[in-house]
Amino acid sequence: MIVRFLGQVDYQSTVAAMRAFTAARDADTCDELWLCEHPPTFTQGLSGKPEHLLSPGDIPVVASDRGGQVSYHGPGQVTAYPLVDLRRINIFVKEYVARLELAIVETLSSFGVDGIRVSGAPGVYVHSNVSRDPKIAAGSRKLEEELQRVAKIAALGIKVSRHCTYHGLSLNVAMDLRPFEHINPCGYVGLRTTSLQEVGVATDWSTVAERLADRLLSQLVVSSRSDATPAPA
Repeated sequence: MIVRFLGQVDYQSTVAAMRAFTAARDADTCDELWLCEHPPTFTQGLSGKPEHLLSPGDIPVVASDRGGQVSYHGPGQVTAYPLVDLRRINIFVKEYVARLELAIVETLSSFGVDGIRVSGAPGVYVHSNVSRDPKIAAGSRKLEEELQRVAKIAALGIKVSRHCTYHGLSLNVAMDLRPFEHINPCGYVGLRTTSLQEVGVATDWSTVAERLADRLLSQLVVSSRSDATPAPA
């Protein structure tokens, strides 16, 4: 797998590059992992409902072909895009999602933070003692109760085309969390978001990106090499 650290890049042009890469790849194409951050952007996934976009203000809203509902990208957030042929590592989508979440949990653990996975609500969470609106839209009472006790620190949204993945995940490091108040994150009313900075971890984007890349590599490949060159245009 080739790892590319892209810095801050435009969301739409990055998605276009991922689509082009995925459309052009064949059985011999190396998998890649792109890590970046985006300017402030709300993204509306394929399942996105307008009512979950509360008051976007001046932040652009972009329709995305990833799974899931509305989310937010901004500076201080590590966004990781694994471009992986699932046939090569012989797993299905459910296992792929589980491995992405495990890589995030392992990254958080390296900073002394306990990451939590909630069945039925993809992503990774941390325990929260902050009380909030109990009217969280969810599929079951058990899930509602789980989401009231946690804050979301990492989100997932993937796309699979011809067994090859693009889009991916985002992990909040040290960012302005206020834009999350203008949406129902991932379609859950009242769901709180947090960051490594907010839970008391003093670190920087590059350190988190490198640790997350290492954990993703351990979950998705046997061998790899790093490359700082730009992604395909």
